[in-house]
Amino acid sequence: MQDERRHLRIPGPTPVPPKVTRAASRPIFNHRGPVFHRLHGQVTAGLKRVFQTDGHVALLTGSGTAAMEAAVANMVSPGDKVLVLVGGVFGGRWAKIARAFGARVIEYGYPWNEGADPDRVAEYLAQHPDIAAVFATHNESSTGVTNDIEALAKAREAAGGHQALLVVDSVSGLGGAPLQMDEWGVDVVVTGSQKCLMVPPGLAFVAWGARADQRVEQTSNHRFYFDLRAYKGSAERGETPYTPAVSLVAALAEALEMLEEEGLEAAFARHRLMRDMVRAAMKALELPLFADDRWASPTVTSVKAPEGMDADRFRAVVRDSFGVELAGGQGELKGRLFRIGHMGWAGPLDMVAAVAAVEQGLKAVGAPVRMGAGVAAAQEVWAAWR
Repeated sequence: MQDERRHLRIPGPTPVPPKVTRAASRPIFNHRGPVFHRLHGQVTAGLKRVFQTDGHVALLTGSGTAAMEAAVANMVSPGDKVLVLVGGVFGGRWAKIARAFGARVIEYGYPWNEGADPDRVAEYLAQHPDIAAVFATHNESSTGVTNDIEALAKAREAAGGHQALLVVDSVSGLGGAPLQMDEWGVDVVVTGSQKCLMVPPGLAFVAWGARADQRVEQTSNHRFYFDLRAYKGSAERGETPYTPAVSLVAALAEALEMLEEEGLEAAFARHRLMRDMVRAAMKALELPLFADDRWASPTVTSVKAPEGMDADRFRAVVRDSFGVELAGGQGELKGRLFRIGHMGWAGPLDMVAAVAAVEQGLKAVGAPVRMGAGVAAAQEVWAAWR
């Protein structure tokens, strides 16, 4: 019973709305028949509205990393020079995948509690006119930092109209933070089903525009399952080239309908509210936040553990004693911070509960805490927002 009552406050997978769960449990149907054809058209149109693109969208069966690999395999040829912006674990993943596919990787590493500097990106591009692509992370969920993708896109203009593609990982951002793919000039965006889109893990999506489509046709990398040419051709028939996770596609159709009913701008505002509530609460509890306010993510907040407190032990107490599951630090931050997810199917009342559990957990592990201070601060932000 305790597992059924547990509150999942991690940056993915996220809670799934009951109507989405019901859609996923419908009887299995033919992935080459009219039911799937209709669903494919419906979800493709819905995804394009979320990506804010008129370009192509591929539905992959896999995780967000599958979409990242597909982007690299289709946008980069062996020997191509690429610039990878690394400010956390998932920026580092871009670099690893690019190297695996034979790219010559230039890493621009920036402080993990800040976003990438567009001026530095422009400098790299000016110094390396042969860079084929820039790989960036929209929302670095390992740190709780959101990059200014619009400004990063403009860095190419500052570098004299550089022709590098801009490829963006928005696995933990799309649907929760603004990303206007076509208007900002982003060439490729990847995401997954299990974050802001409110669907169980198992689907991944790649959206790409006209410039990227030329690269898809020209790249010499070996690819088969992730060959976007196959997905583009199958999409014209309302299908995927290989057997998809049909139940998850049905769930996605329901989730996209929910997001459309709410409206993207309203969804962005809801995520900002949750972010502001959590950050105000942590400040009231005198817990240091990892990300600078300027770069604070609307979908996940990283909190430094107080001196002498093991963040992973604290999370275990909050989970086992108070029914709220928080995420831990990743990579070099493991054991040093905890992360509170506020993305997807969540609202301000969920944040009040999460903050209350943090207060209880602090008291349980013997850390200094002024009970109720965080909850009151979160409530004040919520009240002012209404």
